[in-house]
Amino acid sequence: MLTETGIRTQDVAPEDQFDHWREHLSKSYAPAEILSDRTSDFPASQRMLHLGAIRLWRTEHPQLTLRRTSKLVRRSDPEMYHLSLALRGTKTLALRNHEVHYGAYDLSLVDTSSPFVMEARPDDGQERVLGTGVLIPRTLLPLPDASADRLLNRRISGRDGIGGLLAAFLHRIWDDPASYCPSDGSRLGTVATDLLFALFAHLLDAEDTLDPETHRRSLVLRIKTFIHQHLTDPDLTPRTVAAAHHISLSYLHRLFQGEQLTVAGWIRHQRLERARRDLADDALRHTPVHAIAARWGFPRASDFTRVFTTTYGMPPSAYRNERRLTSTNA
Repeated sequence: MLTETGIRTQDVAPEDQFDHWREHLSKSYAPAEILSDRTSDFPASQRMLHLGAIRLWRTEHPQLTLRRTSKLVRRSDPEMYHLSLALRGTKTLALRNHEVHYGAYDLSLVDTSSPFVMEARPDDGQERVLGTGVLIPRTLLPLPDASADRLLNRRISGRDGIGGLLAAFLHRIWDDPASYCPSDGSRLGTVATDLLFALFAHLLDAEDTLDPETHRRSLVLRIKTFIHQHLTDPDLTPRTVAAAHHISLSYLHRLFQGEQLTVAGWIRHQRLERARRDLADDALRHTPVHAIAARWGFPRASDFTRVFTTTYGMPPSAYRNERRLTSTNA
């Protein structure tokens, strides 16, 4: 079964439920001011699935207003993207002087580094709002600021297209989380990351008018999505990436001049991260290090050991042992 945490405010006295909820949200998400027109009792629940660095959540609660102020951002910022899918109820989100209303099966994106105000209300005749979503570190989705600005607080359909695929993915996991084993968590986290990459690239590329810089960033994001999806392919190189996108190799290199890594460097970094994840996976403890390295595009074990040690400060075998000891002592 996947690692799951959660809360039911019904487990405490009615008069303590709202304070219990506020404290939980500040710890599980980010510090925020939380208000409600129902504080004498506050029947609410949250379930959280931990998929490596990614968390999937599902909540049900009465009306509330959540304010993430500039002061609270300065105090503590987990630097996460927060993608929400409304299932029941309505939501109003105000971010950077732009207010958007959301209904059922609308997706919305916020950034914990940006102040915002969110109000969620139940539908008529209902007592509680129902929603689900994803919390993902911004480092896993390295969007340029200009691209992120185009996606934040933007109504995205969760009924069709790639948004529909993401919504179906969330539904499928919550329908039967017990059917997955703990080692599936990081793999499902990879699927979620790939879907988010694909969704953001599609949205940026589908805009009617793209200035040259936005077009460049959109193309880079689509290229990174492609790389994510083909990391296990031993023939994945900058040349094959360029061919798959019908651009020249020199143009591909120019596209990445504004990035922190070259194309080859970005491919190598993503492969290293996947290999590091597998080395920490207890279900793969009997898989030889060289087999994990080969799976992620490092056919020569000595090359893998050298670059892994340079990047993470210890050889892969030592990293695996350290993670195993940490897991055993936890």
